Amino acid sequence: MHDIAGEQPRVNSQNGLTARKSTVTVRIEPDGRTKRLANRAAWMMRKLVEAGARGVTPLDLPTGVRVAHYIFLIRREGFIVSTAHESHGGDFCGTHARYRLETPVTILDDVAKAA
Repeated sequence: MHDIAGEQPRVNSQNGLTARKSTVTVRIEPDGRTKRLANRAAWMMRKLVEAGARGVTPLDLPTGVRVAHYIFLIRREGFIVSTAHESHGGDFCGTHARYRLETPVTILDDVAKAA
């Protein structure tokens, strides 16, 4: 609805709620330093820790997830993530990457964004 001056009403995509970040705090083993990651980097760290030695591929995750970028964010924070290239068949055969977290970590605090 327009006001008298003809301005469009402002739309608040948060519906008046403050956005809460998804964060994860990890302890780097064995030295005990801690790092806090937020948003998609935190989400990807959770996925890497859950996967363990098996690792994570873009095929394991929802379509459209920018896996390589999130791995970049984690590497930028100083974590070591290995990349192995694997072949796959099917209608769109080719290669994909398998990412493994090589830095041993323990998740200390995990705050997921409320839906």
